[in-house]
Amino acid sequence: MIKSQPPHIISSNLTETSATWRLRIDETLPYFNGHFRNQPVLPGVTQLDWAIQLGCAHFQYPIHATTLEVLKFQNVITPGIEVNLSITLDTKKHKLSFVYSNQQTRFSSGRIVISTQRPLIAS
Repeated sequence: MIKSQPPHIISSNLTETSATWRLRIDETLPYFNGHFRNQPVLPGVTQLDWAIQLGCAHFQYPIHATTLEVLKFQNVITPGIEVNLSITLDTKKHKLSFVYSNQQTRFSSGRIVISTQRPLIAS
């Protein structure tokens, strides 16, 4: 997976099995360039990458997703807003469930199955 520039983290609430980050979606993030001209939106692949990066770092997994489950993009994330990224850990199944939301809106959600093995690097 491509490692993207992380978002601006305003605050966090971290436990052993859950984490919530308050994120500022800055207008200057490069992901808005060309995605779309009249109404820029944060690409779903960037949202997914941030969830994998932050979740794996917090729960101490190697950054290697093997499967995505029930991935849903309900509303677009636009420049200049603040959102919560909440992730819960299922330790037995090695799954991270994530939700991007704010008080009024659920933007996206899904489950990420994390490999506990380091990925093989092709030579």
